[in-house]
Amino acid sequence: MFLVGPNASGKSNLLDVFRFLRDIAKPGGGFERAVTDRGGVSSIRCLTARMYSDIAIEVSIEDVSSPVAPLWRYCVEFNQDNLRRPILKQEQVWKSGELILRRPDEHDKADRERLRQTHLEQVNMNQQFRELARFLETVQYFHLVPHIIRDPERFATQTGDPFGSDFLERLASSPKRVQKARLQKIQEALKIAVPQLKELELDRDARGVPHLKALYEHWRPGAGWQDEKVFSDGTLRFIGFLWALLEGQGPLLLEEPELSLHTGIVQRLAGVIHRIQRAKERQVLISTHSYELIADRGIGAEEVLVLQPAKEKTAVFVGKDNKQIRGLMQAGASAAEAVLPVTEPKNAIQLEFWE
Repeated sequence: MFLVGPNASGKSNLLDVFRFLRDIAKPGGGFERAVTDRGGVSSIRCLTARMYSDIAIEVSIEDVSSPVAPLWRYCVEFNQDNLRRPILKQEQVWKSGELILRRPDEHDKADRERLRQTHLEQVNMNQQFRELARFLETVQYFHLVPHIIRDPERFATQTGDPFGSDFLERLASSPKRVQKARLQKIQEALKIAVPQLKELELDRDARGVPHLKALYEHWRPGAGWQDEKVFSDGTLRFIGFLWALLEGQGPLLLEEPELSLHTGIVQRLAGVIHRIQRAKERQVLISTHSYELIADRGIGAEEVLVLQPAKEKTAVFVGKDNKQIRGLMQAGASAAEAVLPVTEPKNAIQLEFWE
């Protein structure tokens, strides 16, 4: 699914909904930490929201490969108390249409401190819907920042950093057999995107810090080995993009994977994603501004989410539900040709007269 819209329309916020639920469910996470990591309730609340308004999220989860698997629905609604601590206003879970959890319950009403935690994050409370919690734990978000990978102190930063501070450690910590197979696949793709590259490998230096090393064709034997410190931004982003596709089984959230890549490569990213994920049946959500990325003729109108900001909200709709977009794509237009004109700022032409 491609998320398309103008700047500041909410694409990253939409992706963060799924990150937020993951951060609640994952080990070492939790509701209070997920809110605090985002600057508190006031920072999460929409800028156009009325004073003291609640924040609510509701998601539906189903296994499309299994007709007998339960359909899950999860709803969480929250605000903050007088001490500016996040507090639940509502938590509900449905399994195959049956409501199996409703909070606040009588225990919550007797002890308001209980509303500082969700049942989703508590293993002693989520037994009936642990399958849902485990699924949310598998959500992955990836938006690699090359200069963070090049930072020599990256090994001292957080685990699971989506911006890449522990990216090379994740590669080095993967099972040797898996690591070798994935790097071999990535090397084959890199030889196409970076023709002068011959080999790609991973090793650790004397301090135990992992490094990616690439051998480039050079007239002096052995002179072409370089590590990630001198890799181009595009090379590092492409390696991270491919690793993210090969790693994990749960939903994958990608922010603008086209950054720093040649348009000839970007034009083929949708096909790469489709081929890799076809075997896994993995869901991928991608925010993008790239014409080349969504110009792929294999992208259908049902695979595009369009975000249109208004005065006090952003409307989100599927491309196939818009008469204009659907008509253009049925007539042979690509998603880029049909969708991007709809999302272009109305007065964008005025930039031509700006000094």
